[in-house]
Amino acid sequence: MKKYHFFWQFILLTGFSLTSPIALSADEVKVGVMLPATGTYARLGSNIQKGFKLYVEEQGGKLAGRDIKFVNVDSEGNPSKAVDNVNKLIKQHDVDVLVGSVHSGVAMAMAKAAKSSGKLMIVPNAGANQVTGPFCGVNIYRTSFSSWQTGYAAGEAMGAKGFKKVVTITWKYGAGQQMVEGFKEAFEKSGGEVIEEMWVPFPKVEWQAQLTQIAALKPDGVFTFFAGGGAVKFVKDYAAAGLKENFPLYGTGFLTDGTLQGQGEAAEGVMTALHYADDMDVEKDRAFRKAYAKAYNGESPDVYAVQGYDAAQLLDIGLTGANGDPKNVEAFSKAVRSATIDSPRGPFKLSKAHNPIQDFYLREVKGGKNIVVGIAAKALEDPAKGCKLK
Repeated sequence: MKKYHFFWQFILLTGFSLTSPIALSADEVKVGVMLPATGTYARLGSNIQKGFKLYVEEQGGKLAGRDIKFVNVDSEGNPSKAVDNVNKLIKQHDVDVLVGSVHSGVAMAMAKAAKSSGKLMIVPNAGANQVTGPFCGVNIYRTSFSSWQTGYAAGEAMGAKGFKKVVTITWKYGAGQQMVEGFKEAFEKSGGEVIEEMWVPFPKVEWQAQLTQIAALKPDGVFTFFAGGGAVKFVKDYAAAGLKENFPLYGTGFLTDGTLQGQGEAAEGVMTALHYADDMDVEKDRAFRKAYAKAYNGESPDVYAVQGYDAAQLLDIGLTGANGDPKNVEAFSKAVRSATIDSPRGPFKLSKAHNPIQDFYLREVKGGKNIVVGIAAKALEDPAKGCKLK
């Protein structure tokens, strides 16, 4: 009994609290990861998670002094399963933070759940404009891009290169449609015209009829968005159809990021706009690429790995500002909104809607790498239509 008497005397004399940040830091922060482990986007999900875990490991396995416990659910890139999957993380596992996803439809379901539950949410890829538009929230953040940004940057690049008549082709779902909208906004400002919009049902990878039509239309160039396995097949089919030499192929960077190995020679000369590249003249990127290769058997990171890395970095900044408490959303938000995130892509800040304000690089595939050849759009900020955050 004397032992316990001494313990409580110590508590009273020092003012130490079992609920103080020191005690809290011994607890785990549960991170609910909802990324695709199977399907078209499986590799993208894997690289995001590798980047996220690399940052956590660099901090000794803790963020803001707290151990990180991962709870994983395979999103399958399937919006029809998204509600059940996110509810599993929130209601069954009671996670503190939601991280996901790749597919925009899945991310929208997650954002709705985050809004209603108040859980912190970090989007490390999906570009659905609504996430930082009408669904923006004090607890919702993105470390990637909005679909508008990627399309707009590519439109500015093609306009600056003097293209006048362009065909667009992409999957017909949220991300593809929003990228085309952003592209058209910028391209038409430059005096260009989209003479045909072509759509492919997601996740189908059959487009022979559209390739034949492109040859007949004879545009100045073609703008596209595909990613993952679909991007590999499209770039190879486009080259095999003899279109690449006559109708230059431009796209959002997902066309060639994480896919070059599968595309091979067919990708050479393809132009894309993205917020990351393989030859960044950024000291942080050099250290990141070295650490990533060491951690993952010589692998080279891509934009997905960078976005995952920065998602963990953002979580660390926010938790530190909130004394390790993921429920203190106001303190978390204040810390993140005032921070400059030291990303491998180059430093960036978040907009009022919690979307990165960032440079988009114009890249050309040379020797199996995405090489920067210019700036497609400088410090591009998503307009965040419908967001009421101040």
